Amino acid sequence: MPGIIVHEWIAPAGGSENVFAAIAEAFPDAERWCLWNDSNRLDPVQETVLARTPLRGHKALALPVMPSVWRHLPKRDADWILTSSHLFAHHTRFGGPARDAPKLVYAHTPARYIWAPKLDVRGSSFPARLASSALKPLDRKRAQEPVAIAANSKFIAQRIADTWEREAEVIYPNVDVARISVEPQLSTREEVDLDALPEQYLLGFSRFVPYKRLDAAIDAGRVSNIPVVLAGGGDDEQRLRAYADRVHPCKVHFVLNPSDALLSAILRRATALVFAPIEDFGIIPVEAMAAGTPVLVNATGGAVESVVDGVTGAHVHDWSSDSELRAAVGRAIASDADACRDRAKLFGADVFDRKIREFVTSHT
Repeated sequence: MPGIIVHEWIAPAGGSENVFAAIAEAFPDAERWCLWNDSNRLDPVQETVLARTPLRGHKALALPVMPSVWRHLPKRDADWILTSSHLFAHHTRFGGPARDAPKLVYAHTPARYIWAPKLDVRGSSFPARLASSALKPLDRKRAQEPVAIAANSKFIAQRIADTWEREAEVIYPNVDVARISVEPQLSTREEVDLDALPEQYLLGFSRFVPYKRLDAAIDAGRVSNIPVVLAGGGDDEQRLRAYADRVHPCKVHFVLNPSDALLSAILRRATALVFAPIEDFGIIPVEAMAAGTPVLVNATGGAVESVVDGVTGAHVHDWSSDSELRAAVGRAIASDADACRDRAKLFGADVFDRKIREFVTSHT
């Protein structure tokens, strides 16, 4: 019998969804399961009973019942089970013969709001803190069931050791390096938008939310006197605009919700990408390097595992230090574009495909 692959829930887009899609490509005969599926790119995917309730799509409301739902999956037959987990998917237990099948976990992270609330605002409220105290022992207990765990970075492997008290091997997530390496085809309108940008600029790209720390890109531009481009969109736009007007007036340009092609072109033309959040791994820095663009990253987090300080970018320990930030911009700008591209190839989709197959084969 083939295996079963499991994911938390499937949103229309997202980093963990991209990993699950790559796992599905690696094991095309495996049955696919999730809590609910809001994307059609991975069909067919079996959904749990939660998908047929008013809790569908309401992650916060559904969270208290998720552990129980994962423990009461229907009878199935399978040689192995591989879960893609960032919350409770590693709790998975099927009925029937699959109940005794070896279970493996690809961990994006132990649930941040439970184990690392400083990195996830969902864990800061009193109800969340109360719930986490009850969920930690259960989550750690369920994490003893897999025969093997793979983490998406050394940073997360250490978090797994500290929280689940398990060892994990590292398999970096798939990045579509090949697509980014190809010159994008722009529409006439997109070419106009690209030509309107400064000849030299530092780039900040992500959703416009405080956690992504796009204000750090503005600060990097301020201390180095280089224009800044912020690409993306979200609720934090007005705050970012006000901050830009105050500290780096007339030198911050916003590109709202760019297409993939336009974003690829913006990445390729950027002097450097500024990526300040503490991420589990950080796919965007690898995408930038694939475009030949060096990256400033937070010295804490998974991004330091892809960006080599002084070679493909710079590590920043203190973003509030103008002198350190200015020096980091200088190191990043001095990086070689070919070195960036070569580094990005180590995190390509072909590498992930090979390693995830080896992971399953070696433990089943």
